[in-house]
Amino acid sequence: MTIDTRLPIMRDLSRKGRTNMKLATLLFYGGALGLLAVGLRELFTGFEENRCSMTYMYEYPEFRRVALPRRVARLYPAYGLYLYGEGLYAQETRELQLFGAPVLFLPGNAGSYKQARSLGSVALRKAERAEGGLHFNVFTVDFNEEMVALYGGSLWQQTHFLHESIKAILKLYKHLKTPPQSVVLVGHSMGGVVARALFMLPHFNTNRVRLIITQASPHVAPVLVLDPYLLDFYSSLRKKWVKQADELRNVTVLSVGGGHRDYQVRSGLISLPCPPGDPSKLSLVATAVPRTWVSTDHLSIVWCKELVLATVRAFFDLVDPETRQFTDNPAKKIAVLNHHFIRHPVRMLGDTQEASVSMLDAPEAWSEVNTLRLAYTTPKEVEVKYFMFALSSRRKAYSDFYCRSSNQDMTSWVYGCVHRNGSSCVHTVDLSKGAELLPPYKVLTLSLSDLSSFTHLVVSASNFNGKEFTVECEWQRHQSRTLSAPVPHVLSLGLSVSEVTVNFSGLFHTIELQHFHQVYQAFRINVASQCKVQKVGVSPSVYRMKVPWFLEDSLITASVPSVTEISGMLHTNRLDNASSVLLQLHTTPNCQYKVSVRTSFPRVLGQILRFFGPMVPVYTTVTLLLACGCQLSSIRKLGRPADISLVLGKGLQPHKVNMSVYILHILLSCTWFKDTWSLLCLPLMDVTPPIFPDTAVHNGTTPCAEWSYILHPLLYIFGAAVAFWGSMLIRLFTQLISLILAVLYRPSISRDCGTLRMRTQVLVTLSLTVVGWTTCGVLSVIAAYLFHLYRVLRLQMTERSLRHILNLAPQNHRENSRPEAKESNDMPLLSEWALREAQDDLQLHLCLSALFTVPVMLSTPSLIHWIRNLRYSTQLDPDPCWPYFVPLIVVYVLLINCDTLMLANSKLLQFTSFLPLPVSVAMVMFSPLHLYRVMYFLLGALVPLALCCVL
Repeated sequence: MTIDTRLPIMRDLSRKGRTNMKLATLLFYGGALGLLAVGLRELFTGFEENRCSMTYMYEYPEFRRVALPRRVARLYPAYGLYLYGEGLYAQETRELQLFGAPVLFLPGNAGSYKQARSLGSVALRKAERAEGGLHFNVFTVDFNEEMVALYGGSLWQQTHFLHESIKAILKLYKHLKTPPQSVVLVGHSMGGVVARALFMLPHFNTNRVRLIITQASPHVAPVLVLDPYLLDFYSSLRKKWVKQADELRNVTVLSVGGGHRDYQVRSGLISLPCPPGDPSKLSLVATAVPRTWVSTDHLSIVWCKELVLATVRAFFDLVDPETRQFTDNPAKKIAVLNHHFIRHPVRMLGDTQEASVSMLDAPEAWSEVNTLRLAYTTPKEVEVKYFMFALSSRRKAYSDFYCRSSNQDMTSWVYGCVHRNGSSCVHTVDLSKGAELLPPYKVLTLSLSDLSSFTHLVVSASNFNGKEFTVECEWQRHQSRTLSAPVPHVLSLGLSVSEVTVNFSGLFHTIELQHFHQVYQAFRINVASQCKVQKVGVSPSVYRMKVPWFLEDSLITASVPSVTEISGMLHTNRLDNASSVLLQLHTTPNCQYKVSVRTSFPRVLGQILRFFGPMVPVYTTVTLLLACGCQLSSIRKLGRPADISLVLGKGLQPHKVNMSVYILHILLSCTWFKDTWSLLCLPLMDVTPPIFPDTAVHNGTTPCAEWSYILHPLLYIFGAAVAFWGSMLIRLFTQLISLILAVLYRPSISRDCGTLRMRTQVLVTLSLTVVGWTTCGVLSVIAAYLFHLYRVLRLQMTERSLRHILNLAPQNHRENSRPEAKESNDMPLLSEWALREAQDDLQLHLCLSALFTVPVMLSTPSLIHWIRNLRYSTQLDPDPCWPYFVPLIVVYVLLINCDTLMLANSKLLQFTSFLPLPVSVAMVMFSPLHLYRVMYFLLGALVPLALCCVL
């Protein structure tokens, strides 16, 4: 009898190979987790500090409940309407005898009605200084802090209750001679979406709402689509506001985004879906709002004092002095909103001040400037001073006239001279309307081609209040003050730098950042200023990153000399035929400025997660599904599953999944394939989420298709990292819990521990089905998941018990030293075989348990909504889980009893083991914008797997 000595060596080599593969897998997924952590850190913390000022209540705030009709209270028991008040005002309005202009605040996702106190308190404080007793009555709606951004089943209920609240508010003013006919709505987050949804109601009188201001509201598309109700609501809303835009032109809507600090609702989603050229719909980011210039997070946008002040100032300017109610004039509303939120010029459109001005001051107050630049500092005492610039000698050599003043009083200060008398102008035209406000000063740039009717320009440096300020003006050539710098490629990883130096003196320069127009680009822009002569008391420099295609400008004020870093990131992609991003430098004269641009790899990762993060759960599910497919293939070929860490490494298959998606995407560009696709009634592909605000929600294409060839594998790696470390966490969790449960259970050596008998399976399935239909579907799914988790825990306990037996068996064998024990090895072999079976079943169910976690996580928002409304109703209506929770329960219960031997003998195993790949491809194609579809694709793979346990 010969003994093959190669067998132990081969086993050792195989064991070493598996160990090396596990180590390589750990290193790879460790690096992927590190990249994901860098991106998440940049997304959550890689922005400026919160520079918003807090709003405080000077007196104790009170919320007085407004009684609603019994029918409304019975239909919406969880909702309520309140009037905000403080101190004496709260006492005066105790009986709800109101005389102000009504404003209604709408909280957003999981928002409290008490968030209205910032708006209400500031409005009350400003009303104390207003003439004629002008004030506002700020109402607020309690939506029971529902998570409508994740569960869309209650959006219609909120919309109908809002309609009833508006009718109840207007009834409170019937005692007035001129009662208000409309209510101004201020909506935060999803509250702004609900405000626009009013116009979808068939019996809603559109004259009752003429002005809507939304704060961080995702108008383009929901952040996550976890149920079809949310998507249907958005589709109906978009259809109403786009296709019936002419009917809604009298409704003025202002949408304000928070900027990069708001990682919950990215500012690209706040744009209003409407036809181009509609002046009554304004969308902008808070960083571009004059006198605000700060980025806000999703909650601070409600209480940010700078933004609340801009809103309240606009409200006072929107009130008609005769009726003391909000004006219905659309032009007036647009002019006021433009004044306070976009440009903030000297005066608003429609002011009664005449365009022509006569100046009859003494001749000594006039000075003619013949130099190319003026720099003048007023004395502290009162002085009348005018500077006159001749246009005739400058028209050919220069293209623009630039002027700025540190006197931020928005009064007229630049004029065009029509008629001159000696050294002074006696008849001028005010040109100050084009001025705009910057943090340290107001600036005005005039094109000389538009000044052909004037002989001179007049700049007023008159000091009427005794406060010192500076005035700086200069003639400019457009060609000399405009430079260009190509930005480095996004894959340069910060190793290359693009530099440009502003050597020539001037007050204003523009640098075009060529090829900077995509959201995945992110740069660190450094501006270093240096002066040859140390200057004291000079005006600070202002650096403005201007985005031509969207109002998302950001401004930074810097001292001279200094080195300032600017975050170069976008909220939207560039439109066709639009220029690249512009970096505008309002500089100090006779100083040198050096601008360097480097790619910031951490910020690139942060931008990818900001815009494409919803695709990570899809790729996580794909990795887990393909890992289960690898387990089934291993059972079919070798008769036993592989280690979970190894199959999760094999679940990363971008060459198969993404390549198939790319091929289908290319084929869909062919007319014949697209027609065939339509004949089969297949939905459009969801390749990537919409990037630009005007991109349709159902259209997954992106302006830069070549970037997707890099983007999708990277997102796949992120999703695989989440799947790997999440599975390891579940594995660690089961080990720890099994140690605790081992005290309560006897040691077991059977692989059938934790299984259910046939009668028990039927009883559990029927019970959970009844519970799901009468309460909440996800509640039954979680219960079935816990049953399966119990099976995993018992297998873990069995595996530990058998290992302990094997560790003790050789020692007992030596102690007893029985001859029959030496000749017979039945018991040790039986224990090793039982341990092997328990380990195989444990690896299989650990993989299934990780996959089963996905439906539970994606359905949790509906469970939270059901729990919060449990005191009002025991049944969730509508329930997004109703189409699939019964099949999912059946699958969970059937797979509890599943083991490797049962799968190995199944006739459906070969078909089932090949199914995860096409299901994964379909999931990547159709689920990024519709995460709720993940459930249906999982069922498509899990139902055949459950059938393997019975066939």
